[in-house]
Parts: sequence; structure tokens; C-alpha cells
Amino acid sequence: MTTVRTVADGFSFLECPRWRGGRLWLSDFYSRRVIAVHESGRVETITEVAGQPSGLGWLPDGRLLVVSMRDRRVLRREPDGTLVEHADLSELATGHLNDMLVDDAGRAYVGNFGFDLMSGAPLRTANLVRIDPDGTASVAADDLAFPNGMALLDDGATLVVSESFGNRLGGYTVGPDGELTDRRDWASFGPAPTSDDLGEVLASVSVVPDGMCAAPDDTVWVADADNHRAIRVAEGGKIVDEVSSGELQVYACALGGADGHTLFLCAAPSFAEHERRDTREAVLLATEV
Repeated sequence: MTTVRTVADGFSFLECPRWRGGRLWLSDFYSRRVIAVHESGRVETITEVAGQPSGLGWLPDGRLLVVSMRDRRVLRREPDGTLVEHADLSELATGHLNDMLVDDAGRAYVGNFGFDLMSGAPLRTANLVRIDPDGTASVAADDLAFPNGMALLDDGATLVVSESFGNRLGGYTVGPDGELTDRRDWASFGPAPTSDDLGEVLASVSVVPDGMCAAPDDTVWVADADNHRAIRVAEGGKIVDEVSSGELQVYACALGGADGHTLFLCAAPSFAEHERRDTREAVLLATEV
């Protein structure tokens, strides 16, 4: 049996965990904070984002990039702590911005909802936007079923993307300049849904892949957002490991800790904004893998 412990609690909704500099960095949606959590459980507020923070990453010079979901911008934290606009994606994204992956060159890949998730609107596909280090933005891929967490595998040659309402992880070949080609199902968990009703889609899929991180053997750890677990997935879709989160759902995960073998899990009772906005029931869990 895997032992899962609580590292810290009292959050609204945690997303986009990233291990860096001996701490786990995260966004807490509805308190509008980017935070850093030590393994001891001590929590620091790094910055506040009025437009609701989500994806996190760093430029090669160490400046933090933060997704500002509601105004569809990516912000950059300067050395003096001020936040400035890095890229405006309002003309490219068709829904709230979501998770983000930043590669070693400083290129950022940003997903978006594609539709009004929280109001129960019909499902629509969305694109993935690439932001070059100078802030230039362009559509890198389209027609994704709710692009969410991402991971780079094969020494950066393959980008894997959670398609939360597609029952799959999408795969792309990454070119020298960050262009994405050769779209494929990197992992399939069953037939792709055809309905545009969220309830019907959730009832028909076996995995709802959300936040993701790469494992050392080019598998990926994925938060399965409707099945109370995180799973480790190999190319093709085989589930080779699983961690249960008990009564809570898992929405994101990251490997870190002093030895790199701690799997951190962002957990909450649900994802609905009206249930999470004014509550503080989200927790940060961890286990050794």
C-alpha cells in the first residue's frame, strides 16, 4: 500500500506544481496567489495575480512566467518582483488560459479551455499556443479536446499533452524552433468521445487526464481528475503504476523533493468554481515513488 501524506492544506484549488530551488511552486486559483511550499509544509506567497494564476515556468535567466487565466495573458515576474506582460493571447485563445510548459530555451506552450467550462456550455476543442522567448505568440496546434498538462520526453523531442475530455494523451514531434508536427495519440485510454455534453463525456471515458509530469524513464505521471488517483502511463496507454488519493480528486502532480522521488498531488473535493471559490478544502499531498 502506498502511503500518501498531507504536506499542507487550507487552499482553494491548487494547480500547476513545479519543483524548483528546493520548493514546490504552485498556483492557488481563487486566492489568486502563486505560492511556494517547502517539504516541511511552510507556505510562502510569491506573487498575486488578479486575473487568476495557472501555469508556471521559468525563462533561462530565472524570471518566472505565470499564466493569467481570465484576461488571457502570460505575465513575467521581473527581478524586483513586479509583474509585466510577456504575451497577450486574447486574440488566439477561445477560453480561459490553462496549464503551461516552458522548455529550457524559454519557449512556452499554453493551453486554454476552448469554451465556458464553468457555466456548462457545450464542449468545444481548443488550440495550443507557443510563445517564443521574446513574447511572440502563434498557434502551435489546434483541435485539442481541452489541452491541459504537458511534458517533454525523449530529451525534448516529444511533447505530450493531456486532452482531458478526449480520453487520451496527444503526442507531437518538437522541431528545432519549437514547431509541433506529427500529431498522434501518444496514449489512448479508449474511444474518443463524440458528445459535446460534459456529463456524457465524463461518463464515457476511463481516464480524465489533467496535470502531468515526466518520469525519468519517459513514462508520465498524470492526474486522473475524475477517478481519485494519479497514474503512471507508458506510451500507448498502458497504466504501469497508480496512487490513490482516497476521497479527494487529483488535478495535478509533480515529481520533486530532495531526492526527486516525491510525487506531489494537488487534490480537492471537486473542480467546480462555485464549490471551490469560497472554500479552503484543497490540499497538497505527497508520496514516495
